[in-house]
Amino acid sequence: MQEIAKRGAKLNRRVDIIRAAEKLMQTRGLSGVTTRLIAQEVGCSEGALYVHFKGRLELLLAMLEESLPDMLGPLRVLQESVGQGSVHKNLERALTGIYRFHQKVILRTAGLFAEPELLAAYRNSLRKQGKGPHLSLQIVEAYIRSEQRLKRVATSVDAKCAASLLMASSFFRAFSESFFGKPVQPAWGRFVKQLVLTVAPKADTGAKPE
Repeated sequence: MQEIAKRGAKLNRRVDIIRAAEKLMQTRGLSGVTTRLIAQEVGCSEGALYVHFKGRLELLLAMLEESLPDMLGPLRVLQESVGQGSVHKNLERALTGIYRFHQKVILRTAGLFAEPELLAAYRNSLRKQGKGPHLSLQIVEAYIRSEQRLKRVATSVDAKCAASLLMASSFFRAFSESFFGKPVQPAWGRFVKQLVLTVAPKADTGAKPE
């Protein structure tokens, strides 16, 4: 029982360290996250951090990998929605999930570009896990192509370009809101409907609008 309790305490301390690093990053930026400040936030010695991490680089990498939200959920739903329901509703739902991901990820990753070593380590980590922003683009593109084969999206649409435009619009809107510190108009619900309708119009089959 004592051994189990020790393992649980060790795991909890690791979680506390990552949460402290994330909190500091949000208030001080990535470059302001030091082991000294993390230790102060957690209420432990700097040496105690090295029980869980080899150094600041490994700690920050763990923070990025474990604290970032997962964008795969809405993309999996999109993959499973081919030929079902409304194409526009499917894309709106998926893009709303992606937009929420972008809102969170921008603040957490902006400082990466000021830390080349950490950026390289994070890229390498994503590569090993088979993750990365290019995969989300591929999934949206594949969905549009599948719906084109079913004649539910206009064949004149370039699926790859459409996927890029949808993702870029979501990211830029999230970036703008973060940069100016206020919501962008029109409201997301209205914006995403018009965006999807513009980028991926339905096929002209004589059917009633969705």
